[in-house]
Amino acid sequence: MIETLDTKTRILDTAERLFGLEGFESTSLRDITAEAQVNLAAVNYHFQSKDSLLDAVIARRVEPVNQRRLEMLDAAGPEPTLEQILTALLEPVLDIKLECAVPLVGRILSNPNLFLDRVYKRHFLIISERFRAALIHALPGANVPDLLWGQLFTIGAMTHLMALSQILPAITGGVCNMSDRHSVVERAVRFLAAGFRATLPEAAGAKELSCAG
Repeated sequence: MIETLDTKTRILDTAERLFGLEGFESTSLRDITAEAQVNLAAVNYHFQSKDSLLDAVIARRVEPVNQRRLEMLDAAGPEPTLEQILTALLEPVLDIKLECAVPLVGRILSNPNLFLDRVYKRHFLIISERFRAALIHALPGANVPDLLWGQLFTIGAMTHLMALSQILPAITGGVCNMSDRHSVVERAVRFLAAGFRATLPEAAGAKELSCAG
């Protein structure tokens, strides 16, 4: 039983690395079996097909993150603050081993159709809807388009941090790094929460009064 589990994990690890480096279409099952040092029968036994193997690779990274997101959102209670919602959305992602996930994430995002069909619809749609509902509840009076754009900007900031995690010190003169993930999440949440609140009607009204005065 232990040998079977080790074989399955070895196949997943190898497929994740090769899919990230070479892309899904350019990576063959032969490439995976050769590097993982397993035979094709082992891949067929555990995953049935290359498509199913890709789904398993994605689910292995995504599902634990989504589970923790929902746990954090539930733990915030029935009236979560904007900051609690954003923390629940960002922290589980930025806490993972980015060096393992970034190549695959980058490869998937470079293929919008692959991301839409194999990742968003299967793994993120329900999560997106749950967090959108929480944002609407936390920001009464906000325009739905503003909230949708806010969600997109939040995901963009998260993805940007993931993609550049290894070179942040080099491009910021050593000021920014990912060594303290909690601090990074706090900074991101503070910045993004201000952006969400800036779109509220009362914020726009206050700005108009300031300009008039």
